[in-house]
Amino acid sequence: MSSYPAGPRSASSTTDGGEVPGGGSLMVAVRLEDLASPLRNGGPLGEGDRSALVIGGTEQIRTGDVAVFCKVVAVAPARVRRDGRVQAQGSPAAHATLGPLEEWLEQQAGPGVIEQVADRAVLREQYVKGERERLLTRAFMIRVIVLMTLVPDADVREAVTALAGDLVLVPWARSWAPASARACGDWRNALGPEPLEELQDIVLRASWAEHQDQDWRAVIIGRDKPLTAGSLDGTLIRVPDTPANRAAFGSVGTADDSSPFPQVRALPLNDASTRALLGMPHGPAGTDKAAAEQKLLDQAAEQYPHLFTKDRLWLLDRNFPGAARITRLIARTHVLIRLKSDIPLRRITEILPDGSYLAELSGDRVTVTVRVIEYWVTVEGQDVPEMFCLITDLTDIEEYPAPELAGLYRWRWDGSETALREAKASLNGAGPGTGPMLRSGTPDLIRQELAAWAAATEMTRGVARAAALAAAPAGKGRRAGQPVQPREISHARTRRAILAAIRSGKTCYTALTSTIGRYRTVIDRNRHRAANRNHPAASPAPASGTPSPAPPKPSSPWPTTQPDQAKRQHPDLTGNSPARGTGRQPARHAGPQHALTQKLPTVTETGKLAQAPKCLKPMALRSARSRTRPGYCIQALEAADFRLSGFRS
Repeated sequence: MSSYPAGPRSASSTTDGGEVPGGGSLMVAVRLEDLASPLRNGGPLGEGDRSALVIGGTEQIRTGDVAVFCKVVAVAPARVRRDGRVQAQGSPAAHATLGPLEEWLEQQAGPGVIEQVADRAVLREQYVKGERERLLTRAFMIRVIVLMTLVPDADVREAVTALAGDLVLVPWARSWAPASARACGDWRNALGPEPLEELQDIVLRASWAEHQDQDWRAVIIGRDKPLTAGSLDGTLIRVPDTPANRAAFGSVGTADDSSPFPQVRALPLNDASTRALLGMPHGPAGTDKAAAEQKLLDQAAEQYPHLFTKDRLWLLDRNFPGAARITRLIARTHVLIRLKSDIPLRRITEILPDGSYLAELSGDRVTVTVRVIEYWVTVEGQDVPEMFCLITDLTDIEEYPAPELAGLYRWRWDGSETALREAKASLNGAGPGTGPMLRSGTPDLIRQELAAWAAATEMTRGVARAAALAAAPAGKGRRAGQPVQPREISHARTRRAILAAIRSGKTCYTALTSTIGRYRTVIDRNRHRAANRNHPAASPAPASGTPSPAPPKPSSPWPTTQPDQAKRQHPDLTGNSPARGTGRQPARHAGPQHALTQKLPTVTETGKLAQAPKCLKPMALRSARSRTRPGYCIQALEAADFRLSGFRS
C-alpha cells in the first residue's frame, strides 16, 4: 500500500494562529472511499448527530479515483463523544474574522488589532457581564458592528449570520445559533462607543502611515517645495427620531427644530487623490451650517495634528471659516479656499505677473494677507460663466503659479464630494431620495456606528489600494502602460467582493485583490465636451430636394438663443461682467465683487483675451501662458481654454 509520508508540512503542523499551512482559500482532497462514519456502532451519521466524517485510510490518490474536495473552514481542537462523534471545541465567535479587511489592517498595524481592542474594552455590566462568552464575544461583536455598516439592508442578526458564514456548518461541541436582536443590542450597549472609536483611530492612523510610505500618485503642487493636496468638507447624516437623538444632535432646515429627522454633522478629511479617509470629527447638526462646520474644523485641528502640517495644502469650499480661523490654520498648514461673493477683500498690490493679486481679509478684529485668484468657468451651451474666487496663503508665484492653483482646486470635488458619495452608499437609505440614515436610537450608539462606518469605509479603500497596486497597467486606451490609480478601482465592486469573501470564510487575499483589480472605472472624463456635429454619422446630409427638419423643441425653460460667435469668444470685450440671470443658467457670482468698489484686476488689453473656457472642471483649464511644471504631479492640464480674471496673454 502506498501512503503519504508525514513530515513538517503535514496537516498536523499548524501555525501559531491555528491556521493550516499555506493559508488563504485552502482545499483538502480525500478519496471518497476513505471517508467513514466515526460512530462506534459503525452506523451512518444521522441529521441530528452533529459530527464530522473522519478519514478511514491514508492511501495515495491516483488518477481516476473519486475524491472529495473539502474547504477548510476552521482549525480547532476536536472533542470526541463516547459514541465516537467528532466535534469542534469553541464556537464561531472565536473563529470569525472580517477577512480581507482585517488582512489589510494587520499588514498596516500589526497582527491581532481587533483582539487587542476587545481585550481593552470595559463592558457596562448593567447590560452584559461577559462572564460566559458563548454566542457572542467582545471581538466578535466589534466585527459585527463594523460589518453592519457595510450591509445597509440587513439587520444586526443578519450581520451576525453573514460574519459567521460557513462556520455555522461546523459541528460544534456546544450548539451555536445566531444571537437574537435583543442580545446583540445588549452587547452594543455594553461595549459603548469607546472600542469602535479606538479602532477607528487605529485604522485612520494606519491609512495615513501607508500614504506616507507609498506613492499613490499623490496630487502635488510645487517643484522645490512640494505640497500634497487634501480635501475637507462637511456632511449631514440623518439619525432615527428619538428624544435622545433629537436632544443631542438637533436638526437643520427649520427654526423650531421640527425637521422630520435629527442629523449628525461630520467633517471628513480626505486625501485628494486616493479619497482615503484620514480623519472625521463629528458633532451636532447645529442650526447654522457655517458655525457648526467651523467648530468641527477646530476640533479636527486639535484631534489630528499630524494632518495639519506645512507639507500639506487643504482645499476648502465656500463655507467661509473666518479670518481668525484662517490665521490659525496657516500657522500650521496651507489652505486654498473658495470665497463667497459677499466676502469683502481689500486689494493691496497691483496685478502680479501670473494674474493673481494680494489682498487683506478682515474679520473678528483680525486681518490676514492672502493671495487672490479669480477666474471664470463656462460650460458648453451655457452663456453666463461662473466666477471662482480662491484665496491662499501661498504667495510665491513662481513656485505656485495661479493657473496651477486654479487647476488644483478641481480636486476638491474628487476628494470630498465623490468620496462622500461612495462612503454613504453603504448606509441605509442612500440614494437620490431622503438621504442616508444611521440605525441607532441613542447618542452613544450613534457615536459607535459612526466610528464603525469610518473604519469599515477606510479598510475597504485600503483593500482597493492594494488591488490597484497589484493590478497590471492597461494594454490600450489613453492610460495604456500607466500605473493603476486607486481611483480607478470601483469602491462599490470592492465592497461587494469583500462581503462575499467574509460570507465564504477563508479567501486568498492575493487572489481577491487581483480579481478586484481587473475591473476599472473611467476617471478624469470631460463630461462637457461638445458633440462632433460635423461627423457624417451624427448629422447625415439630407437628400436633394428634401426640406431641412425643424429644430427640436428645447427641453429646458431657459432661453435657447445662441449669442454672437465673437461675443462667445470674448464675453466681456466691453469690460463688463455678464449680468446675473441673463443666460441659460444664472451665475452664482454676478461679477468680481470681492474687492468691492476698488479697481479690480481686469484685463486691459482686451484684444488679446484667451477664448472663453468650455469645460466645467478647472483641471482641464489653462491660460495661454500657463505651463506644466516638473513639480506639478497632477494629470496633465488638457485644453488651453482657460481665462483668469487678471491674466494677460
